[in-house]
Amino acid sequence: MSPSAVVWDSALLAYDMGDQHPFNPVRLHLTMRLATALGVLDDVPLLSPEPAGVKDLYRAHSAEYLEAVQQAPMAGWDVGHGLGSDDNPVFTDMHDAASLVVGSTLLGARCISEGRTQRAVSIAGGHHHAMQDRASGFCVYNDCSVAISWLLEQGYDRIAYVDTDVHHGDGVQAAFLGDPRVLTISLHQHPFTLFPGTGYSGEIGVEDAEGRAVNVPLPPNTGDAGWLRAFHAVVPSLLETFRPQILVTQCGVDSHGEDPLADLSLTVDGHRTIYRELRRLADGYAEGRWLAVGGGGYQLLRVVPRSWTHLIATVLDHDVAPDTPLPAEWTDMVRGVAPSAELPPTMSDGADGGFSAWGDGFDDAVDAAIRDTRRAVFPLHGLDPDDPRD
Repeated sequence: MSPSAVVWDSALLAYDMGDQHPFNPVRLHLTMRLATALGVLDDVPLLSPEPAGVKDLYRAHSAEYLEAVQQAPMAGWDVGHGLGSDDNPVFTDMHDAASLVVGSTLLGARCISEGRTQRAVSIAGGHHHAMQDRASGFCVYNDCSVAISWLLEQGYDRIAYVDTDVHHGDGVQAAFLGDPRVLTISLHQHPFTLFPGTGYSGEIGVEDAEGRAVNVPLPPNTGDAGWLRAFHAVVPSLLETFRPQILVTQCGVDSHGEDPLADLSLTVDGHRTIYRELRRLADGYAEGRWLAVGGGGYQLLRVVPRSWTHLIATVLDHDVAPDTPLPAEWTDMVRGVAPSAELPPTMSDGADGGFSAWGDGFDDAVDAAIRDTRRAVFPLHGLDPDDPRD
């Protein structure tokens, strides 16, 4: 068994909403070029996905919606289902491109489920906003929900989904809101200040699945220290209690301070620390099984390639030191297409990724979010929300 797998094919670049759209596939291309130039992918075979079939897409989407997606490029402007908006423009071969993204995440899930690998990463995935019957937030099909549904069918009955994107993982939460087999945890910018306007601490699941939806809404300008403080105050305890058989993580990097579409203030170093913590938690509580996908991230040159190269490296246990210089072949390539780009010199923003643990007596807006979330969900897991040891 291979310890880790990387799912990638340049055909995934076909998910392209246009040159002026923030969700530009160049971020994927630049990431893979950077990971290659740094040697992260040396001797690592890249697994090429196939498009997800209709049967698998039905796991997360209605037949009516699939028909609308397939017909949208020929149907004119009034197609409904969230399609044809500024956020979700219709583009040529949209169904095929979106199906391939789902196929990439499914392939990673299959590799893990079949015992071919312990971990898998597909940076093209992470389209967590797509709903059963509509596109949303740049997302046409929800690869995360499809993969989790497929894993449930394979016999997994404890799946943890952790979403570190700056936006609430609303589509995945909605898909499994009443399913006690799936624990969804999302840390995101407060919904009062950012799309999609959901993900309050009081959203905890329904009926027999109360406590299975966990949301940590963070105030704007939260940086590495606050984000990591919140993460450690909530996530490890829940995973230790839930004991997932596999950890699925959406690793959007639009939480970075330079991202143009949101207002958190993390660094590339903070992202690197997050990935290392997710790896540790997968090893400690999920028998080492970890499926990682991409997501948001709209600082295309300075942030996304570095952060997601760290993600790929972490999944592969090929960790890249923060002070590693950016390879000249990569910076020359970027400047060839963006001559005025100001590129950072290394794989670091110069931050240390440090934080202080919750329960030290300090109190600010991040701590208020931590308290609200812990008090909403910890008792449902047999944990004391006011005891830092839990």
